[in-house]
Amino acid sequence: MAQWEGKAKGTPLGYKIFIFFIKHLGLNAAYSILVFVAAYYVVFSFSTTRTSYFYFRKRLEQSFLESIISIYKNYFVFGQTLIDRTAISFGLKDKFSFTYDGKEKVQALLDKKTGGFVFSGHIGSFNIARYFFDEFDMTDTAVNLMVTDQENEQIKEFVGAVSYDTNMRFIVIKDDMSHIFEMNDALGRGEVIVFASDRYVEGIQYIEQEFLGKSVKFPSGPYKLAARKKKPMLFMYIMKGKNKQYHLYAKEPEFTADSIKPSHVLKEYVRNMEIMIKKYPLQWFNYYDYWEDLKSDS
Repeated sequence: MAQWEGKAKGTPLGYKIFIFFIKHLGLNAAYSILVFVAAYYVVFSFSTTRTSYFYFRKRLEQSFLESIISIYKNYFVFGQTLIDRTAISFGLKDKFSFTYDGKEKVQALLDKKTGGFVFSGHIGSFNIARYFFDEFDMTDTAVNLMVTDQENEQIKEFVGAVSYDTNMRFIVIKDDMSHIFEMNDALGRGEVIVFASDRYVEGIQYIEQEFLGKSVKFPSGPYKLAARKKKPMLFMYIMKGKNKQYHLYAKEPEFTADSIKPSHVLKEYVRNMEIMIKKYPLQWFNYYDYWEDLKSDS
């Protein structure tokens, strides 16, 4: 069954190597090691290479050769996003340029002070969202990023100890479900909650939606919460452009909050995800059998 196991790609040793190169040799030197790292993953990370192959071959309908080349490029771009995230967390944000499509929509959501939701996913550079939000006026409205416990430990180990600070708060998803009370409290204070709501974990409730030509299970919690609370929402993605450029896309839903259902939110979420994938096909970073293609192929 297609499910995420709660582990992000990348190892402590890998982060330490990136940090060493960034601090002592610069960003371009750090990028240069990805020529070899990406090739290594293509050959030796069989499980992720295989799932990536099905993504390019079956979901995007690329040829065999195109798919192999795309897998290498995908690993390379993913490595760049990890290096960039680490560099920004070390206070090198001025080395990058940030552009926006819908910046006014994000600021309007914050200015409402009624609470709201931002839906994103593991496409592009969701993990640098906290640095993008520092560009907005958050004087009276806090922004909370939902993270797993494993992701939170990674943030504390590799980001929390460095010099660059951020105004974004974190709500950790816990087994005892206490994070639900934290979310309700945040909404009650008129704060915004940011979800990366594309990964289903075995055992939780789900709803299904066709995504790139095949039905996929999505965690129902974020979509049910958004439908029940009827708060303003946006669909936001941060994509890596050429060189050291990042671009934020913020889109409003094509439905009214009064008649909203969980399926409406999910359908709109998937529609925006597909738009981003078609524009940035190399920036899909879910390295597991997302569409159960391995299961159907066996």
